[in-house]
Amino acid sequence: MSFDNTPLAGKAGIDESVPSRYAVQVGDIDVMVISDGVLTPPAESMATNADPAIRGAWLDERLLAHDAFDWPLNAVVVRIGDQTILIDSGIGEEYPDFPRAGQLGHRLKAAGVDLAAVTDVVLTHMHFDHVGGLLVDGVKDQLRPDLRIHVSAAEAEFWKAPDFSRTGMPPELAELARRASLQFLDEYRSQLHTFDQESEVAPGIVVTRTGGHTPGHSVVRMASGGERLMFGGDAIFPVSFEHPEWHNGFEHDPEEATRVRLRLMRELAETGSWLVSTHIPFPSVGRVAAHGDLFRWVPAWWDY
Repeated sequence: MSFDNTPLAGKAGIDESVPSRYAVQVGDIDVMVISDGVLTPPAESMATNADPAIRGAWLDERLLAHDAFDWPLNAVVVRIGDQTILIDSGIGEEYPDFPRAGQLGHRLKAAGVDLAAVTDVVLTHMHFDHVGGLLVDGVKDQLRPDLRIHVSAAEAEFWKAPDFSRTGMPPELAELARRASLQFLDEYRSQLHTFDQESEVAPGIVVTRTGGHTPGHSVVRMASGGERLMFGGDAIFPVSFEHPEWHNGFEHDPEEATRVRLRLMRELAETGSWLVSTHIPFPSVGRVAAHGDLFRWVPAWWDY
């Protein structure tokens, strides 16, 4: 079964005034980006080590406010052969401070994606806005008992006793992240398929640990028919192309996270691979181009 960008009869999310899913083809691999909505953390959280004046100028150039910054929240559904793979699960529904997010459940239904058909889940990492969708009441009951959840062993180990000392997360968000990760481990431990550095989830779909953002943060690379796509998780943000040195407040090892995103952006620029990332504006499909010593984000032209 392949995806398309047309609404399903009777399931079209007619109460929404904006699109929330976008499908692309990577050779024989069907990829659908689905928006879980928008988070709105403080604007300084995207560049905790930046000079406030330079950060403010970056925001001004884009006509953005200085107090808060909209972070899109994207997940991906992949189909190949008899596998349906969900990459990350959004934030869930238990966070009143983020009322514009937590949309993934009904948007999956609108896209015709049945949770019972999901054979695999890949988690780039275990922050609450990536595991929260699996913690929504009733979701686990809809999932297959033989569901495979792929996450790096380092990530699962880290969240048993997480260290937030190098992040810029306020205490309430750190506690939220700690609580969500422990709940996830408690509920899904028996379904975890952990890996050390790399694992092939399906033909042409490989998840690889990068570290940086969290100790076990991973990216997913897809390759088929000469086409490539990388799901970058939280390795690359909207500010990363011009300011890869800016630290994100949610990074547990900011210096390593900088090295990771530079390495990944060089790879993307050299290979011409498509990039989809969690917090790049929906549909978050584009390519990375070299721009002197830095980079440019080149969004895809929408295929109507």
